[in-house]
Amino acid sequence: MRDQQLTVVGVGADGWDGLSPLARQAVEAAEVVMGSARQLELVPETSAEKIAWPSPLSESLPGLLATHGARKICVLASGDPTFHGIGTTLTRLLGADAVHVIPHPSSVSLACARLGWPQDQVEVISLVGHPLELVHPHVQPGRRLVVLSWGSHTPAEVAKLLTERGYGGSEFTVLEQLGSLDETVRTTAARDWDHQVNALNVIGIVCQPDAAAPLLPTSPGLPDEAYESDGQLTKREVRSVTLSRLAPVPGQLLWDVGGGAGSIAIEWARHHPSCRAVAIERDPDRAKRLDRNAAALGVIVRTVVGAAPQALTDLETPDAIFIGGGGTNPGVIQTCWQALAPGGRLVMNGVTLETETLIARWYADLGGDLVRLSVQRASPVGGMTGWRPAMPVTIWSVTK
Repeated sequence: MRDQQLTVVGVGADGWDGLSPLARQAVEAAEVVMGSARQLELVPETSAEKIAWPSPLSESLPGLLATHGARKICVLASGDPTFHGIGTTLTRLLGADAVHVIPHPSSVSLACARLGWPQDQVEVISLVGHPLELVHPHVQPGRRLVVLSWGSHTPAEVAKLLTERGYGGSEFTVLEQLGSLDETVRTTAARDWDHQVNALNVIGIVCQPDAAAPLLPTSPGLPDEAYESDGQLTKREVRSVTLSRLAPVPGQLLWDVGGGAGSIAIEWARHHPSCRAVAIERDPDRAKRLDRNAAALGVIVRTVVGAAPQALTDLETPDAIFIGGGGTNPGVIQTCWQALAPGGRLVMNGVTLETETLIARWYADLGGDLVRLSVQRASPVGGMTGWRPAMPVTIWSVTK
């Protein structure tokens, strides 16, 4: 074992019997053993001081480590400590060179082994400390999901979400206490799930839509009906083109200025779980509606209630900015351009002559790409069908 002050040992539901000799040695050599109360019970008594995690852990952890920093510490973690575990938190706090991780098979690897699923073809969603709605973007026809539960209540909540979404026929498997002598595996249709389970569980799902289930992919251009709106909504075709100009990239941050129903921020965030979005909306009722849309479509969007440019103060530097409303307010475009990170994209849409005039002036100064998008939809004309045009939209996009 490397000479490290802090070692993280992954422990399975099989406890001490499932640990490797190296992992046992780390526990036995420690002066302090930290972990949850359940994890501490899984290892035998040694001369080490046992410390159960306080709550909330995130706020207490730095001080706890500092108090015992001169001693040899062993931290117990569930399964693989760097897979949705405390190993990554400790590495971030202390640096990779100060943390030695001894992993155990993760609950996902054990679940896939029981189900016969290839790990590289499943989508993993952690609901530990996260909203249930984050499952939504991953519910797609034929997809295999492994959901990390946050307790005994999670399977029933996920089954209810699937049923309400129109995926009640999905194959729904709950695997409890994986790797222990009390391991239990139960499979039903999601709509038929009605069992009490152990808090230590994961869920395997094969998504099967009902005939009437809406298709809500993560690609840009969800149906307009997917959003609750008072009319302040970037329409489907315009939204697709706008997002192509914004170019969502995993890990990057979008400002959606004049959020309205939130469709641009929401579909940016649905592109990848690590995409982040801040929506600025001056109307409190619209801001609440935006939050409901984000929850219903399974993403986290931070909503700032206020008018631009004042509401943009002290926000994190964005990688992309969409100006869909309030662009004619003095200072909005200038503030956005100055705030944008190098290489960032700014996109502004306009339908009025005043907004188009402003866009033309900035286009002359900064360049970029300027297009006008006109959409016509078929609609009844008497007993026949004709084309009904929507208002054309001018889209200006520029890279800093």
